[in-house]
Amino acid sequence: MWNSDDPIRDRDSARHQTSKRPRLEVKEEEDEEEEQQEEVEEEKDLPEVPDPYDPIYEPYEPDESSNEQSDSREVESTSSDYNDPKYIVFESCLRDLFVSCPVCRLSCEVQRQRMGTFVSFSQLCPNCEYSRKWESQPVAGSTPLGNLQMSAAIYFTGGSFTQVEKVCRAMNLQMFQYNTFRRHARMFLEPAINHKWKQDQQVLMERLRGEGSVAVGGRMRADLQAHCGKLGSYTLMHLKSSSIMDIQLFQNTEVGGSSHMETEALRRGLDLLQANHLSVEHIVTDRRTRVQKYLRERNVLHYYNTQHLEKGLSRKLKKLAKNKACLLVRRWLPSIRNHVYWTATSSTSAPEKVAKWKSFVNHIQNIHTHDDPLFPTCAHPNRVSMDPSKWFQPGSAALHKVKKLLLNKRILCDVGKLSHDNQTSSLESFHQLIQRFTPKNVIFPFMGVLCRLYLAAMHFNENVDKHEAKSSEVTAEPQQSEPKLKYVSELMKLLFEDVFKEPSTYVEELKQIPVPEDLRPI
Repeated sequence: MWNSDDPIRDRDSARHQTSKRPRLEVKEEEDEEEEQQEEVEEEKDLPEVPDPYDPIYEPYEPDESSNEQSDSREVESTSSDYNDPKYIVFESCLRDLFVSCPVCRLSCEVQRQRMGTFVSFSQLCPNCEYSRKWESQPVAGSTPLGNLQMSAAIYFTGGSFTQVEKVCRAMNLQMFQYNTFRRHARMFLEPAINHKWKQDQQVLMERLRGEGSVAVGGRMRADLQAHCGKLGSYTLMHLKSSSIMDIQLFQNTEVGGSSHMETEALRRGLDLLQANHLSVEHIVTDRRTRVQKYLRERNVLHYYNTQHLEKGLSRKLKKLAKNKACLLVRRWLPSIRNHVYWTATSSTSAPEKVAKWKSFVNHIQNIHTHDDPLFPTCAHPNRVSMDPSKWFQPGSAALHKVKKLLLNKRILCDVGKLSHDNQTSSLESFHQLIQRFTPKNVIFPFMGVLCRLYLAAMHFNENVDKHEAKSSEVTAEPQQSEPKLKYVSELMKLLFEDVFKEPSTYVEELKQIPVPEDLRPI
């Protein structure tokens, strides 16, 4: 807050006085020649009126209600003020407006007050005592709306206050301190984000409730707090629409260690779906042993993410290919990767998946008929290869090691549980988006991380149907449409029209979220 001790009269009283005063107050001892000379100089100082037909000239049309006097600190005026266009204005240009008195044309005393992006100029004429005060933006209570909207724009778009501050400092653009940004976040921004996410989540739940049972995908993202693994988030996605249904944030000390983080977060997410009367048809996750056990106890049909199995096998095969006796493995590595996905997506039952998976060991030996009746022959056309070095030779050390890796009991069990209908590749995309909103090299407070995860979910859900822009001409690279940011506009409207006027309700709603006590307060 700022206080002013300037001996400046109220603007309304100044207007009342100027309305009774003549246009020029001329001293009695001035003669007629001096008066005429003053009028000539005054005409020279008048600004040139631009031509209204000039395309650069934009005539200002004030609102009908602009003639009514209103206090700029009334909160009710914020609903229209935040949508006003903003400009960058140099201080020297502003001072030029207050150097001389508009009544007597003499020099005035000008004082400036600044608070972040807000600036006000107080003008007092020592000659005729004319006074006025000009403010660069509306002020509600003690909060300049421009400061609040700057904080909101940074936060809602997933930006960094530090980076914005560096840009402002480079061009000497006045900016408020980080403490002000955090105060705005605690009092207004984070309550608004939390409220909107809960509303959007309920709308999604009600829509999905009409579909009956739903197929969901789940995945954990740990190591969120400056590479220390202290925080983790777990996301549940509706696989049919690729919409984020729920996202949980937790600290490892809450659940008794990092090994229990995923199962606890999954429990919270499934409990939320159950509370909203949504039954889970099946869930697709990674192959964590604890998750398998928990879902088995909860009697939820569980499938594995195909990409997770493929990546695990690829790492082992690459390591095997470094052996001189197994150099042929490197040549077959792309085919093994493709076979993982084909096995999962072309089958409907676990025995069929296992049969197709086992057939690959025969295929790499140039044998394309198999003993299993579920998959008796290879699906590819019969082709005769003239290069015997392409195939694995029976009894070779390379074939033995590949068979041991591909046909071990754990792999066969996992292949039978691969998801044949829905995959979680969209969750990978969402986790990449999270990196933009909560980079791992930046430490945020717990509530700051949670709200940024909510923002990432809102951004992802709004742009889930975003596709490549179609062009009438064939181009070398596809043109992508710009992401939608409607949620940012809705957050701004919620902030200025509801939260800023009555923040207590939204703050209490935010306080319902438990925050781990041992986090360092910021």
